[in-house]
Amino acid sequence: MSKALLTASLLISLMATYQTLASEASFLNAMQGSYVGRGIVRLRTNLEPIKVKCRFRSSATASSLSLSGSCAGLVVISKKISADIRLAGTRYKGTYLGAGTGPAALSGKRLGNAIAFSVRWAKNVNGDRDATLTVEKVGAAGLTLKTTDRDPKTGKLVITSEIVMTRR
Repeated sequence: MSKALLTASLLISLMATYQTLASEASFLNAMQGSYVGRGIVRLRTNLEPIKVKCRFRSSATASSLSLSGSCAGLVVISKKISADIRLAGTRYKGTYLGAGTGPAALSGKRLGNAIAFSVRWAKNVNGDRDATLTVEKVGAAGLTLKTTDRDPKTGKLVITSEIVMTRR
């Protein structure tokens, strides 16, 4: 391969990488702010959902996003929730706290206006340590957090939480 062709190939690759990073930085920064919303949480896949009200604050850099907040439902449940994620190449990695099992590992990728994560709980939840979490930017001021898990008895996927929020 000639030097000119090799140099051109390298420049094209660097430009594509820069465009991807710039796109991700813009995406992450657009999710920064304070949010309020409502939704449902199931403590286990076989239990009825609990209606919750939530407040979150998010901060972002060009390659990371931190979410911190709490959700409350009825008078018996109030839960602090947080996620810290960072861009690693073309994938996202991080930790999630909120299931009561300790820090869960997150690994995912961007799909349109959302980041879809595989979750690895610190301990068994609903019969195993695996679930999914989606963080989706909705319009100019919306954010939806959704977790799903497999019911150990039926094998069906169950929405274990879905919080729909707007920036205030």
